[in-house]
Amino acid sequence: MTTSNWRIRIAAVAAAGALALLCALAAPHPAQGAPAYTLSPTANGMELRTPDGRVVFEYLTKKPEGVPLTAPSAACFHPVNTPSGVTVTAIAPDDHPHHRGIFFAWHDAEFRTPEVVKVDYWGWGSLAPREGRVVQARDVKLVSADDKQAWVAIHNEWLVDGKKMGDEFINAKVTERDTVYVIDLEYRIAPLFEFVAHKNAFGGFDVQCRKDGEAYYSSFYGRTTWANPHFQRPESNLPDLPWYDFTINLKEKRRAVGVAVINHPGNGPTTWHLIPNLYMLNPVITHAGPVIIRPESPLTLRYRVVVHDNPPPTWVIQKLSDEYRGGR
Repeated sequence: MTTSNWRIRIAAVAAAGALALLCALAAPHPAQGAPAYTLSPTANGMELRTPDGRVVFEYLTKKPEGVPLTAPSAACFHPVNTPSGVTVTAIAPDDHPHHRGIFFAWHDAEFRTPEVVKVDYWGWGSLAPREGRVVQARDVKLVSADDKQAWVAIHNEWLVDGKKMGDEFINAKVTERDTVYVIDLEYRIAPLFEFVAHKNAFGGFDVQCRKDGEAYYSSFYGRTTWANPHFQRPESNLPDLPWYDFTINLKEKRRAVGVAVINHPGNGPTTWHLIPNLYMLNPVITHAGPVIIRPESPLTLRYRVVVHDNPPPTWVIQKLSDEYRGGR
């Protein structure tokens, strides 16, 4: 290679390096020392805070002392707070002491190992045993975080009398937008044996709200007016709308707070078990028949949770629903 060719090549390399440096300088980077979402241990789990220090939620890895939770499992998001700091979830309400924050479980299910092992991870204990059936949190970690969002990864194990029967992986993406918290939850259920969740009117993903005020459900069309569903009749559930909201007019604080759940279309046909005096949001995929999950084909379900102060911000929820469900 001639000296002239070497000079041309060196000049080209230098130019490329200069261009790469300019691109790097032009690209957005978080400022060093800028505040970010944080995940820190608490007495009962891990707590996620916004960059300015507000608690979004705590994920419980064990039962809090003094709480009359009758379910053997904790493994839930509680407390979950609004942007102004008001807690919207409840644990062990007096009429359903097995309910707990935002959780995932079925109450009438079985593993086929090949012998049948019946399980109730919901914690009711009526249609299957709940004793020894524990969803055990193994790991809660912050995957990434900056001043705009946080990604939290959670690993739970499904146990029967201490024996591992499957894994539950939860990915939680958290942002604050349009004066609401947006929590995108992805659940991947990976059993070690064939798992069957039997046909039922309720069960699966659930948000248990606090119960100290007048409350109502609503959708894009306003307050719901359907008859209350019956827990033994799946056909009585509310229809498969993209989202429902539950708002509570708190007596003590003289203000409203609420939660909306947006159902991802990839979850398949879904009805909703919404009963006002239970103060919960429960999208149901077992309403039409059993759900079977095999070890070689884990089940993935996705839900967007919108936590808000004041009455439901319908147009904000609808915008978030369109975005989440692929409308735009």
